[in-house]
Amino acid sequence: MAERSAAPRLFDILQTIEHIRSVTAGIELTEFEADWQKQWLVERGLEIVSEASRHLSAELKARHPEIPWSKVAGIGNVLRHDYERVAPDILWNLVQGDLDPLE
Repeated sequence: MAERSAAPRLFDILQTIEHIRSVTAGIELTEFEADWQKQWLVERGLEIVSEASRHLSAELKARHPEIPWSKVAGIGNVLRHDYERVAPDILWNLVQGDLDPLE
């Protein structure tokens, strides 16, 4: 199978950020904490962003050193393997503070 170019991976990241924002728009942390479905959607979105970032070239990442690429990739590992450590407020903080720079 041929390797995907950066464009579809970047599109996946942008589209997923848009989906995460649509799920969390207009709500506060307390509502997010009470809604397991929103939490799961955000978790899945962050997994997609993480995985897509792993397939971007080192050259592309080097052109954007302001983005903590290892952390973007690493959150997927946490969500998959240490999921019991992920609290809703952690997800909320990621959504509120870390998506803008990535976008």
